[in-house]
Amino acid sequence: MARLIISADGPEKFAVWKEAFAKAAPDLTVCSWYAPETHLLPSDYVLVWKPEADHYAALAQAKAILCTGAGVDHLLQHPHFPVHVPLVRMGGEQTAHLMADYVTWAAIGLLRDARTWAIQQNQHQWVYNGIARTSAEIRIGVMGLGHLGAHVATHLARVGFQVAGWKRSAASVPNVQVYVGQEALPEFLATTDILVNLLPSTPQTRGLVTYDFLKNLPRGAGFINVGRGEHVVQADLVQALDTGLLCGAVLDVVTPEPLPEQSPLWGHPRVTVTPHVASEASAYKQAEYVAQAIGQLERGETPALLCNPHTGY
Repeated sequence: MARLIISADGPEKFAVWKEAFAKAAPDLTVCSWYAPETHLLPSDYVLVWKPEADHYAALAQAKAILCTGAGVDHLLQHPHFPVHVPLVRMGGEQTAHLMADYVTWAAIGLLRDARTWAIQQNQHQWVYNGIARTSAEIRIGVMGLGHLGAHVATHLARVGFQVAGWKRSAASVPNVQVYVGQEALPEFLATTDILVNLLPSTPQTRGLVTYDFLKNLPRGAGFINVGRGEHVVQADLVQALDTGLLCGAVLDVVTPEPLPEQSPLWGHPRVTVTPHVASEASAYKQAEYVAQAIGQLERGETPALLCNPHTGY
């Protein structure tokens, strides 16, 4: 019978995980990484988020590693991460729905200039600033059409936005115009009123969003970052906002996290910051997903979100 060793979120959260797995997968044996009696076996699976530095040597002995995050760049970038061990990224229906809901909220907030309303309320000001445009008139572009990106794009199309997507390789997404490859990126950006970043973190995407990159968008476009903070050059983003190149930005991911107290993003009138909460599913739903992935691996099947360490996702 499979056994799961849990290090995610530290020893203080093991009781929460144990309860979640007891409900989602009662036949799965779960143990705390931090319990003195726990010794990792080659047949064991391990659930991680950000392992401590001295964990990596032991992780090399695991049958597979499962991450509580959809992004695993922090694992792959560690010099001692065992790339020979199968690594499964977090997924599941609730994770995708949460991301779609978050991006929809952010997009409508940019569409209606909701940030200004929030500032006015804090200042006890009643100033009319109605926006006479609808979702049907707005072109949203989603960079990254993987598991989450494709779900977000199709959801936005159902809401009523005009939706396009961009990715490295060919793909078909219902009701979404797909732009493929580096050569198509300028055209994709030129027809995007609100840009959503859902790219994985790779050497090619880190630092991608610069002032010159954002100049490809129509003037006054909006930006939503739910990919990785390191995709964005923050000084360039602030410049784009201050010069009117962008009308606003919603940032769920930043670098570093948490955002330093002195960061200009905190108080910028055109920026909404949220604390990396866009798509974290409940412990129960994550446990359900992990148990399903372990079942697939035990049967010799390939989970849909098995990471390719060479591409980073």
